[in-house]
Amino acid sequence: MVADFRHTRFLKSAASLGDLPPDSGREVAFAGRSNSGKSSALNAITGVKGLARVSKTPGRTQLLNFFAVSEARYLVDLPGYGYARVPLAVQRQWGRLLENYFSARGALAGLVLVMDARHPLTEFDSRLLAWTAPLRLPVLVLLSKADKLSRSAAVAAQRQVVQRLQAQAQVQLFSALSKSGVDAARQVISTWLSSP
Repeated sequence: MVADFRHTRFLKSAASLGDLPPDSGREVAFAGRSNSGKSSALNAITGVKGLARVSKTPGRTQLLNFFAVSEARYLVDLPGYGYARVPLAVQRQWGRLLENYFSARGALAGLVLVMDARHPLTEFDSRLLAWTAPLRLPVLVLLSKADKLSRSAAVAAQRQVVQRLQAQAQVQLFSALSKSGVDAARQVISTWLSSP
């Protein structure tokens, strides 16, 4: 059964592990390079306009933002990585926070990695996948902004990512604008959130 995301609401922001909600229930983390379309993907999947703040300035998500889908079921918007225009010390702080989050969070049920379909598998994407691989987390790669490519170019990009990742992740084309791939993403995330 697909979760009802329509009542998803902002719960809290966390700057450290001590600020996180209790480590119980199930949660799905959203990660991606700054400007990959991560916030737009979250808004499209939940169907809640403006839930995650969309900005033209990369690096606006600087905390772990928790959104409650239902009781003890969360979506977590992680800080964007890459060319965010923030001081190096702050980027390092994000890195430590993410490392601690991934390694210590028992409630984490899956990772949605959002990549711009026009520039997939950047160095940062590959690094994050390598970093989380030992955790054996299920991963869904959303190739966002697929509407900006021709159909043949989008399919070629998807094929390239599938070949590179082998069985490490599910890979699907996605567009928050045209809503392509939204239902399929909801289905995967619902499964992760509903597992015991």
